[in-house]
Amino acid sequence: MLPTPSGTIDDDPSDPARDGFEPVRVLHRTGQWCHGIRRGEALAYEVTVLPEYRIDGGGTVDRCYLLLDEGVQLTRPVTFGGELAGGWYVDLVELEEDADGGLVVHDLYVDILVPPRGRRYEILDLHDLADALESGTVDGRTASRVLRQTQQFVDAHLFDPAARPGDPWPDFPPAAIAPLLTAPIGEV
Repeated sequence: MLPTPSGTIDDDPSDPARDGFEPVRVLHRTGQWCHGIRRGEALAYEVTVLPEYRIDGGGTVDRCYLLLDEGVQLTRPVTFGGELAGGWYVDLVELEEDADGGLVVHDLYVDILVPPRGRRYEILDLHDLADALESGTVDGRTASRVLRQTQQFVDAHLFDPAARPGDPWPDFPPAAIAPLLTAPIGEV
């Protein structure tokens, strides 16, 4: 029996705590509380795709990954079809712990799209960050932090000035999420 924050677990192989994962709850921007697992500064959770965003032949659940120390959330959306199918969407985020210990994800406007083929990426929605800054929704300090986090993520995981066509990414998807890619999430 292993101790967990909520008591003990048995030898159930589907239990996330069995592999050193800590169960967590995450509030997604859609308002859904989601079950997740955490190991160190990396966390994974699953969120149901709202019906209005589903596509024919796509799944109904996205697995999201949070890199807590980098302030990013990565998702390989099941709603991406065509040329984007299998691509990644990276949100710059801020996390807040609620009174019950759950994590609340706040979107910070800037996003990075990483298509499934080639070595390119697109930084999106800088105008949304500018609008939030102008309206007072975010302050100058937060906007500066978001821009720095964006550049740090690109430099650490996507940009390699010596790369040639066909070379792999420096660290994408980030190695920190590798243990979470197929780990069972379970109930929290």
